[in-house]
Amino acid sequence: MSLSHQQKVYLPKEARTKQFITAEIKVTDALLSQYPDYQTCYQSLSRLVFNLAEQHDLRNVHVITNDKLPVVRFHTEAYCFQTTEQILFFYNPAYHEAQNLFTQENYRARKLRIVFLATGEDIRSNSASFHSRVREFLNQLMPKLPISELKVKIRDHQHLSYDLFAKSKGYKETYGYKLRAIEPRYKARKCELPENVSSLTYVTVSLPLSRRLKQGLLPDSATDFTPLYQHLEDSFLKAAASRQLTRLAMIANGLTPLVRNSKFEKLDSKTEVQMIGFDPNALEQQVICNWDADNLVEEAHFIIVAGTKDADDVGFGRFMNNVEAALKTFAADIGVDPEREDLIIRFHQHISYQI
Repeated sequence: MSLSHQQKVYLPKEARTKQFITAEIKVTDALLSQYPDYQTCYQSLSRLVFNLAEQHDLRNVHVITNDKLPVVRFHTEAYCFQTTEQILFFYNPAYHEAQNLFTQENYRARKLRIVFLATGEDIRSNSASFHSRVREFLNQLMPKLPISELKVKIRDHQHLSYDLFAKSKGYKETYGYKLRAIEPRYKARKCELPENVSSLTYVTVSLPLSRRLKQGLLPDSATDFTPLYQHLEDSFLKAAASRQLTRLAMIANGLTPLVRNSKFEKLDSKTEVQMIGFDPNALEQQVICNWDADNLVEEAHFIIVAGTKDADDVGFGRFMNNVEAALKTFAADIGVDPEREDLIIRFHQHISYQI
């Protein structure tokens, strides 16, 4: 394979792109003291946010004041579900628009979180423009708040998702991606970022623990699920090692993994979310395996994190070719049927910084 070929990854034409940006503003005593009660504060601030969003052509904007984590997925219909700790947004960026305030009576929020979901076509190629519009929005919003010393933390999340086995199901058409890092992409489009940017790039795969998979590795009426989990862990780590992938996680404890840059983030797990941290600059191997032999879960999550050296000037194409090769080896080893089963890969690029 030629060098230029290695620097691109060829993804199915059906691959979906998503982008959402969150702006987090700490709710302080000084801020709350400007309003008679929590609810008035949240209602007033959300009205300000929604009115300003209209002026900046931001069409899918939500304000969260119950400290739940936003999770964004593609769907042909628009849905929004709340669990104890998460708010799940399902939408199609081509045509869904919305404005919502998520609040809880008599609840003091730790932070006010504004969620901007990208809308329109060509989400990835327009990502810098979307980021610039959000920044312009925030530059106008902050002086309108009743107190001036508030800081805002911006998180920009971009995802590409596709079935690793799309070709086996007859979807032959592919498109070559260089998968450039966010910072050089934005710079090329005149969207300047500050110097204190934390960035992280990683891949997640959710593997349903099918009846066939369980039957092959567990005796009938098993109550100790170690053989299943240990086989998955060993097979995954071996496949990853064959491609020199060293920042790895397997989470199979019923929690949703949330990946952060451990150099910058303080990690705390919750009842629904497992926080896991990786330092992309560290050279030593980083492996996190979290499963419970007494608990048979519906799916296992596998994470492969890119290091700083995995992004060359061109992008993450070579890294993703290694990830795909490792996951194909892993899938073959555990007996996934490419023609009948999906293995959905999500390629994540995140940046965060404070202004």
